[in-house]
Amino acid sequence: MAKTGTTTQGLRTAIERSGYYPALVAEAVEAAVGGEPVASFLVHQETTFDANEVRRHVTVLVLTGTRFIVSHTDEQAADGNSPVPYATTSTESVHLERISSVVLSRVVANPESYRPGTLPREVVLTIGWGAVSRIDLEPAACADPNCEADHGYTGSTTADDLSLRVSEAGDGPDTVRQALAFAQSLSEATVAAR
Repeated sequence: MAKTGTTTQGLRTAIERSGYYPALVAEAVEAAVGGEPVASFLVHQETTFDANEVRRHVTVLVLTGTRFIVSHTDEQAADGNSPVPYATTSTESVHLERISSVVLSRVVANPESYRPGTLPREVVLTIGWGAVSRIDLEPAACADPNCEADHGYTGSTTADDLSLRVSEAGDGPDTVRQALAFAQSLSEATVAAR
């Protein structure tokens, strides 16, 4: 479930509607936002299956006039370190000029009959600011099919600090629209910050 909007009160309401430890999540996010006005936000709750356990996770993305704030909250089952279930929450604040990429991947059904404005069936929002990079390597080769020489490796580096997937089937069409709106707001803000 995702919610988006543009006010601090709207942000708190969206966090409360997610139903996922709202007091904990709201306190962490509001402390990170401080007194800055909220320009846009997206609250996304995700449920995953880990072995025999169901785990919930919430990501809150907030855009202010100068910063992009990301908050993650995860729940953990009781374990050897804690006899009771617990949650961990973290926030990161990134100045807009540090954001190096905003990638929005859209998956559309029946692309041959696509019409502008048609809602994608899913979107993946990937945001990079240089904290985490992924390196994909593969053996290099030459054009000679009989060559047995070692040509080393070739690859690419991709900024991959945050990746968030939202689908119409799993999250609903409103959530997909909200993710698209937040991505557009963030893209526009990063251009203005340069």
